[in-house]
Amino acid sequence: MNTDELRRFVLDRLDEDEKRLAREELPLLDEAESRGRLRVARSDDGTGLLLLPGPVQPPADLVPFPEKLPLLRTEVEQTGDDATLRLLANAFDTHHDWQEEWR
Repeated sequence: MNTDELRRFVLDRLDEDEKRLAREELPLLDEAESRGRLRVARSDDGTGLLLLPGPVQPPADLVPFPEKLPLLRTEVEQTGDDATLRLLANAFDTHHDWQEEWR
């Protein structure tokens, strides 16, 4: 698996989700979260976010997309953890550039 390709895919999808939000459409990441495929939660101390794999109960209160976007971008840009990148990529598995090997 090419980590740089996976990283680029996730960053591009986050950019597209930001544009969806600007058009007042639901970001695909939020849609995946509302379906319980993953969860982005606030850390206990409130200074960061936790990324949890699904299936999980959809949270009562989603972390707003504009709040999680910069933190997720930073994580994706800096992480060497393929599991984190794959978890985020799976939120966008309906995109034509998504690859089965990322599951």
